[in-house]
Amino acid sequence: MGIIVPLTPPHEHYGAQLLMPQTPESLLRPALDIARAAGDEILKIYETDFDVESKDDDSPLTAADMASHRTIVAGLEALTPDLPILSEESGEIPFETRAQWPRYWLVDPLDGTKEFIKRNGQFTVNIALIDGHRPVLGVVHVPVTQESYFGCAGAGAFLKKGGAEEAPIQTASLSSGPVRVVGSRSHRGQSLDNYLERLGDHELVPMGSSLKFCVVARGDADVYPRLGLTSEWDTAAAQAVLEAAGGGVVTLEGEPLDYNAKADILNPFFIAFADGSRDWTQYL
Repeated sequence: MGIIVPLTPPHEHYGAQLLMPQTPESLLRPALDIARAAGDEILKIYETDFDVESKDDDSPLTAADMASHRTIVAGLEALTPDLPILSEESGEIPFETRAQWPRYWLVDPLDGTKEFIKRNGQFTVNIALIDGHRPVLGVVHVPVTQESYFGCAGAGAFLKKGGAEEAPIQTASLSSGPVRVVGSRSHRGQSLDNYLERLGDHELVPMGSSLKFCVVARGDADVYPRLGLTSEWDTAAAQAVLEAAGGGVVTLEGEPLDYNAKADILNPFFIAFADGSRDWTQYL
C-alpha cells in the first residue's frame, strides 16, 4: 500500500464498520470519527508551549503531522483494509502503482502549515475518498474549533460543531451585492489581484488552508480562485464537501478538477464556486 510509517492498533469502533457496505455514504461518518481523533492528537502538541518557524524533522509541527497521519492510517486500514491510502506523509508511491487504483483514500494529516505556526487555528485534517479520479467523499476537520465539514455525493454536506448535532449546509445563490471572494491568508499574488480587478465589485474574505472551500460550501462566500500551486491532498476533501453542498470546482479551462490522472500530484490552477450560473473563468 505504500505506507511506510508504523501503524498504531486500530480502534474497535472502526473495525466494527467492516461489515457495512462500502458506499461513500456508509463511510462518511466513520471517516469523520477518524479525522476528529487525528485532530485530538494534533491538539496535544499544538496546545504545548512551542516556537517553530519551519517543518524540521524534529519540530512540533512535524510531530503533530505524523501523529495525525498514524491515527488516520490506522483508522482507515481498519475501516477499509482493501483500499490504498495516499497521504502527504506517505513514502513516495510511483504513478505506475497509483494508476492501478480505481478507488483510494487521499489524506492531508495537517493542512495549513503556516496557520499552525502562526497559531491562528485555521489548519485542518483532510480525508477524501477518490473514485474514478473524482472526490466522492470529504471530511475537513478543524481541531482548534472542533468544527467538522463533511459530505459525499448524493447525501449532501454537513457542519458539526463540537458535540452539537450536525446541520446541513449548502452554497448560496449569487446576490446583487458585491461578490464575496475567499482568498488565502498566506498566499497572495498578482494573478489574483488581476482577477479581482476584472471581477469588479467584490469583498475579500480572508481564510487559511482548505477552509476556503468550506466558507463557500456553507454559503458565506461566492468564489475561491486559486491561481497558485496546490497538491491533490490539499484540495480533494474540501472539493468533495463543496460539490456535495451544491458548488463546483473547475480548472481555468473549465474542466472538472480530477485526481490521480498524471504522474505528479500538483493541481492545475482552479476556481471553486458556489453558483454555477456564472462563468467564473471569464475574469482570467
